Amino acid sequence: MSISKFSSTFARVGAASAALLAPVVAFAQETAAPAAAAAAPAFTMDKGDNTWMLVSSALVLLMTIPGLALFYGGLVRAKNMLSVLMQVFMITAVVSLIWVTYGYSLAFTDGGSLNSFIGGFSKAFLAGVNTSSLAETFSKGVAIPEYTFIVFQMTFACITPGLIVGAFAERVKFSAVMLFVVLWVTFIYFPMAHMVWFWGGPSSYSAPAGLIFSYGAIDFAGGTVVHINAGIAGLVGAIMLGKRTGYKKEIMAPHSMTLTMVGASLLWVGWFGFNAGSNLEANGYASLAMINTFVATAAAAVSWCIVESLARGKASMLGGASGAVAGLVAITPAAGFAGPMGSIVLGLVVSPICYFFVDVVKNKFNYDDSLDVFGVHCIGGIIGALGTGILVNPALGGAGIVDYSTADFAATYAGTATQVLNQAKGVLTTLLWSGIGSAILYKIVDVVIGLRVSVEAEREGLDLATHGEAAYHS
Repeated sequence: MSISKFSSTFARVGAASAALLAPVVAFAQETAAPAAAAAAPAFTMDKGDNTWMLVSSALVLLMTIPGLALFYGGLVRAKNMLSVLMQVFMITAVVSLIWVTYGYSLAFTDGGSLNSFIGGFSKAFLAGVNTSSLAETFSKGVAIPEYTFIVFQMTFACITPGLIVGAFAERVKFSAVMLFVVLWVTFIYFPMAHMVWFWGGPSSYSAPAGLIFSYGAIDFAGGTVVHINAGIAGLVGAIMLGKRTGYKKEIMAPHSMTLTMVGASLLWVGWFGFNAGSNLEANGYASLAMINTFVATAAAAVSWCIVESLARGKASMLGGASGAVAGLVAITPAAGFAGPMGSIVLGLVVSPICYFFVDVVKNKFNYDDSLDVFGVHCIGGIIGALGTGILVNPALGGAGIVDYSTADFAATYAGTATQVLNQAKGVLTTLLWSGIGSAILYKIVDVVIGLRVSVEAEREGLDLATHGEAAYHS
């Protein structure tokens, strides 16, 4: 790709980031199907694929509630346990409603002149969706019920903003969280999902696609859409809210590593639906994604504990859990592309880098990312996204990239430099869109209702101060 074309692409991204009201503009558009759309091909639906996708959807929900909620809940102080549980639980409920109202349509329909960045409203309120409508998978003419696809993608929309709250846990207003999430999924998540995952499908592979998809960047299950997206938003939020009262002066140790271990384990189990489910079919690629998710996570957990033992003399349960999550994050974009041995290497590599950001960089720059959302999710997502561009190489045991322009959809690989550059463009676009956009949204929420609780409420604990109840009674 020429330098001029590269610069032109990022000029478009910069303009789009500064104009986050694109979805509002889309509201005023007519969202009719493209005039030149071809007649829909005949699709076939396999009950096994549908069953796997329904199970995967339930597994991803398990990741969020109770998995993520317990993982985060155990990491905060006892007086803030319920506040974290409540935030994650209610984010799931609210985003589910937004998703079926207009989120699915903005993410997965054609957006006309804005299609590079956002979809339209042709399927708002699930218009035109019924038990007979189908969504094509990655095999030409193979489909699953559209309701199943909607539910599966809804679970991704729910967990992503849930990840963000760990960055500013123990000091944020519940009302601010909920308002921010409504704005964030609308102006950040739905456009990101569209930019990365919207395309015409195998039967219409030449149709206009989302911006990041058009780069040639690959993201099997959400390294950019979910982890980098949430991680950079979390860092911006942590900086804008400021540090917790007593940060680095008072003990803020996790109140229950038992619950954190339970939460991390549920994340690991649920992540099989997250990654292997992203194949949309119950075939060999789903099996590849599952084994990769298994071994990359195991390697990252081992790697983190080795690094921790060398640095501190002891391996901790917190370190083991953190390493596992880092591995899960890193393998997400590569799950269906890398080979098992490459996935192990990715897991071994990601933990030392995330550990450095959690233990060194955070202290150096003195920001209070409460539960290390940036250090694990954003950094781990970046390592995974860039690593995907290398490990997809068939010469390294990868699966290659399907070329839908060939008669047999042969697997190809453009070369390490080309693919890693494509991946880097996707990463940078995500950082710009989410970083700049999230800062604007945090400021709006702060002006409207304020972001932080009072010092008195923070001292008392958000469980009692905000929700009037306690997690534990002695």
